[in-house]
Amino acid sequence: MQEISFLDPKVLASISNLELRARAAVEGFVAGLHKSPHRGFSVEFTDYRHYNPGDDLRHVDWKVYARSGEYFIKQYQDETNVRCHILLDCSASMGYGSDTMTKLEYGRTLAAALSYFMFGQRDAVGLTAFDDKIREYLPARYRRGHLMQILRALVHLNPGEGTDLARPISDLALGLNRKSMAIVISDLLDDEAAVVQGLQHLRFKGNDVIVFHIMDDAELNFPFERLSEFEDSESHKTVAVAPRSMRETYLAELEKFCGYYRQKCRAGGIDYCLLNTAEPLDIALASYLSKRAKQY
Repeated sequence: MQEISFLDPKVLASISNLELRARAAVEGFVAGLHKSPHRGFSVEFTDYRHYNPGDDLRHVDWKVYARSGEYFIKQYQDETNVRCHILLDCSASMGYGSDTMTKLEYGRTLAAALSYFMFGQRDAVGLTAFDDKIREYLPARYRRGHLMQILRALVHLNPGEGTDLARPISDLALGLNRKSMAIVISDLLDDEAAVVQGLQHLRFKGNDVIVFHIMDDAELNFPFERLSEFEDSESHKTVAVAPRSMRETYLAELEKFCGYYRQKCRAGGIDYCLLNTAEPLDIALASYLSKRAKQY
């Protein structure tokens, strides 16, 4: 019997509630993490507090209960507490999808899973969603109700218009007054030099930066065979193409495009991770966790 992976995009897409989808992704990832001898981070016990209804019974200290007759929860403090800002591209091009999930749906799920995971580590998390302007902005916080605000904002996002990725990156770099982590989730279909300049500005100010480059499986592998008409999702211009005759050229240009970001990010000390929407989210979650473990 084949094991079901809750990180599989097709499985996640079948879960309509974004909170449940994020939880399934994170719990699936953590379950796999616990099977590995390399966890990437650790926590240490710091204190007790009284049990509150709804608290996980696994954290009740039953020895203390035996002595006192009262329920106490063990509290743990992470080695680091991180302030993290997620920038999610919701431009028109992110609305493309050849299979179960569009790029925006995949990016939205990734942003939700990361937020859910961060709150589990007691990290402050913020969200900026943008196309050619800022669509949603929530500052980085760790407090009751903030996670649900982020999830509600993500649920209501739809593909917008054009793209101006450099602007929110530069705005974030200017606005940060303490070392933070910035996570960019985008197909990066914008002026490459301007985007890289913004990312370098963020990194230059001492922030850790992760770029999740989201691309659809069809964009990466160009499986088209028949004469087709392709439409630019932002300009709406169309062009008739014989896919077989241009496949080699397309893939060469794609490698040049991705290679540019890969090389510039590596040179600038920025984590770059290319993600195929047909593949599980565990690579992205592991990349975040590895970066978090190195903070401070």
